[in-house]
Amino acid sequence: MNIAIYTLTSELHDEHAVSAATQEFLASLGVDYDFRGSDYSDYGSHAIDLIYVRTGGTEGIFKSLLPQLQKQSAGAIRLLTSGKSNSLAASLEILSYLRQHGKQGEIIHGSSEYIGRRLRLLERVGMARRRLAGCRLGIVGQPSDWLIASYANRQTVKWRCGIELVDIPMRQLTDAIAATPEPVPDITADQDVVRQSLPGAFRIYEALKTIIRRHELQGFTLRCFDLLTSVHNTGCIALARLNSEGYVAGCEGDVPAMLSMMITRALTGCSGFQANPASINPETGDILFAHCTIPFDMVERYELDTHFESGIGVGVRGYMQEGPVTIFKVSGDLDRHFIAEGELLRNQAKPDLCRTQQVVKLCDRRQTDYFLHEPIGNHHIIIPGHHRELLEEIIKW
Repeated sequence: MNIAIYTLTSELHDEHAVSAATQEFLASLGVDYDFRGSDYSDYGSHAIDLIYVRTGGTEGIFKSLLPQLQKQSAGAIRLLTSGKSNSLAASLEILSYLRQHGKQGEIIHGSSEYIGRRLRLLERVGMARRRLAGCRLGIVGQPSDWLIASYANRQTVKWRCGIELVDIPMRQLTDAIAATPEPVPDITADQDVVRQSLPGAFRIYEALKTIIRRHELQGFTLRCFDLLTSVHNTGCIALARLNSEGYVAGCEGDVPAMLSMMITRALTGCSGFQANPASINPETGDILFAHCTIPFDMVERYELDTHFESGIGVGVRGYMQEGPVTIFKVSGDLDRHFIAEGELLRNQAKPDLCRTQQVVKLCDRRQTDYFLHEPIGNHHIIIPGHHRELLEEIIKW
C-alpha cells in the first residue's frame, strides 16, 4: 500500500466505540490504505504516512513519540482527524507544537469527499518523490555558453530531491558516436539534406543510449550545439526518441530545465516539451513557444526539417493536440518556481523559428509579467493537461 495510517488514541476513551467509529470514518474516504494502528515501527516507509488522531488527550502521547518519528522520517507530519471525540482540538495543539519547533505539518480534515481527494493527491505526490529519490541525471558537456543563469546547486538538489547530478565529458559522447556503427533509420524525410543526415542522427541516438547505460542514468541534458561542429549533425531526433522511451532528455545542457522535466515526469508520467518563448502578448496572455525537438509521445504527428539556427542535421516539427497545458520551471537552487495553466491554441510552422512552435494562451494573462520581469531562465517545460495543484504540492513539501 502507498498510504499507511497510524493511530493516536487516549486511554480514557472506550476502545470498542473508537474502533467502530474508525472503521466507519476510514471506509467513507474511498482510498486504499494499510492500517498500522499504534505500531509505528515502519513509519516513514510509505508514499504517505498519516497519523490518525482519533481522540482528544493525545497531545502528550504525540510529544513522546515525536523523537522516533523524526528519526524514521524527515518529512512533514500529516495529522488525519474526523473531528470526533475532540480529535480536531488535539490536532490543532499538536500542529502548533510542531510549528513552534520548526517542523512542517498539516491537519487533513473536512468532508469525506474532500479528505479522499486530498489523500489521492498526496499519494501521487508521495509516489513522485519516491521516484525522484535516487535518480541519476547526467550533464553531458557543460551548460551552453549562453545559459548564464541556468546552473544548479548540486548539494541542494541532492538534499531536497534525492537527485544526483553526474558530470559526463562531451568527449565520452563523441567517442561513443565514433564507436557506434551507422544504423539504418526506420523513418525517412522529404528533403535531401535531412534524409542524408538521418543515419548520423540515429548514430547519436544509439551513442546516447550507451552513455545512459554506462552511467545508469534516468535522464540527462546535452550540450547539443557542440554536435554541429564535432559531427556536423544534431541531437534533436535522439532527444525526441529518448524522451518518448521514458528517459528525461533535455537540450543545451540546461540543468534547471532538466530538473523541471524530471519533476513533471515523476509526478504526471508525461514527457515535457522544453521550449523558450519567442514572443509574448501581455494584453492577451498569448505566448509563442518554440524549439527544434519535442518528444514523439507528445505529438499527434511530426515532420522532419533541418535544425533552425544551423540549417543542417535533423530537427523535429511536432504537432501536439490542442487543449489544456501547464507551463513549469524550477530554479537551479529549487528556491523559485513558476507554474501557469493555459490552453494550446494552435501549432504553427513558420520558417523563421525553431521547428516546433506552439501558441499558448495563459488562463491568467497577468502571469506574462513573470516572463518580462522575473523569469527563471529562457527554457520552460510544457506538459499536456492542467496540473497546477499537483505541482504546487510537490514544490511545497
